[in-house]
Amino acid sequence: MKKILFFLFILSGILLIICGFGHNENADAEERTLVKAEEALAYARNNGMNTDFCILIDMSIHSGKYRMFVYDFKEQKTIRKALCSHGIGRGDRKSTASRPLFSNEGGSWLTSLGKYRLGARSYSQYGINIHYKMHGLEPTNNNAFKRVVVLHSFTPVPSAEIYPVHLPLGFSQGCPVTDDRTMTYLDEKLKPTEKPVLLWIYNRSLSQNTPQSAGY
Repeated sequence: MKKILFFLFILSGILLIICGFGHNENADAEERTLVKAEEALAYARNNGMNTDFCILIDMSIHSGKYRMFVYDFKEQKTIRKALCSHGIGRGDRKSTASRPLFSNEGGSWLTSLGKYRLGARSYSQYGINIHYKMHGLEPTNNNAFKRVVVLHSFTPVPSAEIYPVHLPLGFSQGCPVTDDRTMTYLDEKLKPTEKPVLLWIYNRSLSQNTPQSAGY
């Protein structure tokens, strides 16, 4: 009996440690998103963009975890989280599921880091058949519109986290691709907006000008 009690005591301790790490990790992620959101709000104000909400995509987060965040500026909190794919790449510049590469080059099939202005709503052959044009606002992503990099969904993308499994490659040729439920949600938020919405793709592990792997 004593051995069983001792085992249960050790097991409960391990579970508490694991839960504590999970809590700290989530708290850190929220704090990082808050800091980025404050920068995003300042940029939106200074550039005549929507100051109700923005879309933040942290490509340094594991692809099987939520890394797309819809942030409400007025409520000062994340109101939606989702999975998001990164570009698969081609030729000698291929991403892996765990180590994404980034590029602004046409034909690279890689995601471009930087701030974007979301533009016109249009038809997509994928997901819920809706996409939004993306206009790159920085030297790291100013070819996005010409590359036909758009915000859209793809039905095989799960609507819940799949960690420790990664999202399969092949979902994206550079576009930020999310699940159908999230795209439906975003479409309902984006349709009535009068000012353009800011979408920001970033990687905390890299400088925006460094097209290297994320290390995840």
